[in-house]
Amino acid sequence: MAERRSAIDCTEFTAAEIGAIAHLYRAEVYRSTIWRTRLDTTTNWAVVTLGVALSITFASPGASPLPLLLVGVLILVFLTLESRRYRYFNVWRARSRWLERNFYAPMLTSGDLRTETAWHQVLADDYLHPTYHISFLTALGRRIRRNYLWILGIQGMAYVGKLMIHPLPVTSWAGFVERADVGPLPGEAVLGFGVLYIASGVVLANLVARSDARRAEERGGKGVAMG
Repeated sequence: MAERRSAIDCTEFTAAEIGAIAHLYRAEVYRSTIWRTRLDTTTNWAVVTLGVALSITFASPGASPLPLLLVGVLILVFLTLESRRYRYFNVWRARSRWLERNFYAPMLTSGDLRTETAWHQVLADDYLHPTYHISFLTALGRRIRRNYLWILGIQGMAYVGKLMIHPLPVTSWAGFVERADVGPLPGEAVLGFGVLYIASGVVLANLVARSDARRAEERGGKGVAMG
């Protein structure tokens, strides 16, 4: 036992231990791949539902633009689900990347690469006390920045385009606002909510991008933390 502990402290593993770590790495990559596929599923759902809403809205000049507003609720649901899944995905991705950075890379560079000396302890603690590596808001911002910003942009442009051209090209700002009326809700309120809806996504994505860049700069490219 003393010999085994000494080997681990020196990060010099036996052949059996290296084999076990290799299988562990394969398992983490497999789990991250599975959860990455689940992320694509929710994105596809959002794209498909938006496509259906576009088809209904532009089916005829007299068709209502309301489906483009209602689909926003579904997009938010899919975004929430995807952000939750991304937090799981990030756990498996972080672990596999941790092994690549601290175990495989030094092996390939003959130990010349400087790594975290207690990296195996960090990994062990993560297995003993599993937790998310990022917050829900961070996951939300990353998914918006990488996928949903485009979806929200297309939704917004399609809605504005519908109001401008159907049933006839709009000739004034007052007419444009009037077309945005939804039942008892005035057009000003509907348009204001739409601007807030898209702007909040843009702001959150930008804040998370800056936060990620700041964290990367603080780490200085060293493997000192997971996530």
